Amino acid sequence: MSITPERSQLAFQKMERALLKLSSAQDAESVHGFRTTSRRLQTLLEQIVPKRNRNQKKVLKMLEQIRNRAGKVRDLDIQLAALRSLKVPQEPRRKTQLMHGLIELRVKHERKLRKALDKDEVREIQKRLKRASREVNVGAAADSLKVARAMLAQIVHPKGPVTEDLMHQYRIVVKRARYAAEFAPKTTESEQFIAQLKRLQDAVGNWHDWLTLTQTAAKRIGDINQSSLVAALHNVTGGKFRQAVAALSASRMIQNGSRSTAVSPEASSQVSGKLKTKASLGAPLIETAA
Repeated sequence: MSITPERSQLAFQKMERALLKLSSAQDAESVHGFRTTSRRLQTLLEQIVPKRNRNQKKVLKMLEQIRNRAGKVRDLDIQLAALRSLKVPQEPRRKTQLMHGLIELRVKHERKLRKALDKDEVREIQKRLKRASREVNVGAAADSLKVARAMLAQIVHPKGPVTEDLMHQYRIVVKRARYAAEFAPKTTESEQFIAQLKRLQDAVGNWHDWLTLTQTAAKRIGDINQSSLVAALHNVTGGKFRQAVAALSASRMIQNGSRSTAVSPEASSQVSGKLKTKASLGAPLIETAA
């Protein structure tokens, strides 16, 4: 299922709108919208449409620099949302202090993000986006669903308990596979596939959100032996991890892995080379039977 010219053009148009919205205001919605839209465009140019030219590489690099700044703001938005939703009686004063600390840190990173969005930089990115959209060769584009399945097939499924390291790989790969699949024409097959990916992304992403907050709280307050609030966060994170493991175990798409589709060795190697997985963030591993 190759991408249509209209779908390709829409990706560039959405990117420009997201960039302008972010340059006007760095609220949670604008930051999140920019990051997801730029990741989708990156997926299009790096994994679906072959042979990027110099301008396309340059615009991706410029967007990545802004996305890195936006990512720090987004991480804090996620932690603040999780902390606000936490309904526990333990250490209310420490919870308030942690909240204020996260807000102050967000202000700091928002200021840096705003600085990166100067008018000349935004104007140049706009020009490059328009040029890049005209240069895309959609006729040579890869099958979006096969690309997505090839991504999933790269994950090694070791025997034994699922670890944080493996869950981090799922978090990144499932998200990128979804972005690739969303470029496919709408069919029953593609919509079902995307729906499965979204369920997995939500489950694994929810665990990661709480893990990040727990790690931040531990750095600022102390470990579980020093703070009942951190102990409560650790318990919530453990529950989210078990839910993510259950979602993975229930997914036929993940269980079938490389058997889902036939992918050429060249395509598989290309996807493997472009996928970047992050190591565990350093917290103790939680072992849960898959």
